[in-house]
Amino acid sequence: MKRHAGILWLLIILTAAAGCSDDKENKDGAAMNGKWSGSIDVPNQPLEVIVNLNNDDGWTGTISIPIQGLKDYPLSSVTVDGREVTIFMEIQGTQISFAGELEDDVMEGDFSQHGQTFPFKLTKGGPVDENEDDLLRVKTDRGALYGELEKPDGEGPFPVMLIIPGSGATDRNGNSGGAQGGHNNLKMLAEGLAEQGIASVRYDKRGVGKNLEAAIPENELRFDQFVNDAVKWTELLDQKEGYSNVGIMGHSQGSLVGMLAAQQGQVDAFISLAGAGHSIDRVLYDQLESQLSGDLLQEAETILEKLKQGETVQNVSQELQSVFRPSVQNFLGSWMQYNPSNEIAELDVPALIVNGGRDLQVPVSEAELLHESKPDAELLMFEKMNHVLKEAPDNEAGNLETYSNPDLPLAEGLQAGMVDFLKENDFLE
Repeated sequence: MKRHAGILWLLIILTAAAGCSDDKENKDGAAMNGKWSGSIDVPNQPLEVIVNLNNDDGWTGTISIPIQGLKDYPLSSVTVDGREVTIFMEIQGTQISFAGELEDDVMEGDFSQHGQTFPFKLTKGGPVDENEDDLLRVKTDRGALYGELEKPDGEGPFPVMLIIPGSGATDRNGNSGGAQGGHNNLKMLAEGLAEQGIASVRYDKRGVGKNLEAAIPENELRFDQFVNDAVKWTELLDQKEGYSNVGIMGHSQGSLVGMLAAQQGQVDAFISLAGAGHSIDRVLYDQLESQLSGDLLQEAETILEKLKQGETVQNVSQELQSVFRPSVQNFLGSWMQYNPSNEIAELDVPALIVNGGRDLQVPVSEAELLHESKPDAELLMFEKMNHVLKEAPDNEAGNLETYSNPDLPLAEGLQAGMVDFLKENDFLE
């Protein structure tokens, strides 16, 4: 749940544009026209951006940062030399610069501010190509969401699973900005299900990837919005021809989102992958207790108590800002209102609870707590599996290395165990 945000508000202004004079430069300049989407690679959480460039009698443009509620902010102070782009800008006394280079349809460079430099990458085009055959779309009261459909070979109808990602800025493949290279666990799940005759839909969270433009500003975000998104997807799949049974598979935070969505939608099976059994205030405290002590731990405990009561705290120590910054407190408070152990007991569909013995974020005891609340659920444990569903060594450093290795397969037996569960409960014939 931790998100690196100490510099995010200062990253409000980021610019990229070009203008040229000779024939080659005019050609390059023409390639700059239009929409670009990408991110600044801030540690632990990339800052997603959309840049629109236009060359009518001189270059102009705008930048949007959906997660911060910034939309179409004007660009300025741009120079170009061939395919090299340099931008300087001052805002509220802060000097901001971007220096990059255009190669084909990719613009890459370094973003600098206050002596800190972060890689930056933009790709030509918007976050979504609505003509892609493998995309489905649902309308919500906060804009459209797009999901990637993974279908088995052959003719349907197929049973279909909705795959819900975990916390933070997580994409439909299960990756977040903190892991260079990613691990692709949700993508692997989808591909494995397709091999067994099960279709799936997985989607980027709001403000990420194909759903970059559907972001909700952090200070307006509430947990129920995640649940409403999942319900919209189950409703679409239930109504759409070509699919028989509809199930939900939620990873980490997505486990609780999936439980709540399954209570509202037309769902035939539920799978919890590395989902917590306690409410998030308890989970956060347990994590912070292993890292903090003394006054900071006491402050964190006090903040958690106030947030659960629906209150907010404006004065937060700098060391705790990444977790308890004021803009995220209402979201955390809304999340704390749900206890996964209570919610899973409300499900009247077959349920499978999966966890790993080497999960650094969600220990086996959390899965056991969920099982105690719903004894008729099946409990599936894998001794060597970690939080990203890969087999990991029995040391923290080696475990964390798996988070950035997309070549590692899923834990042995995981896919087979889930498919067996679905077959046993007549989800898959």
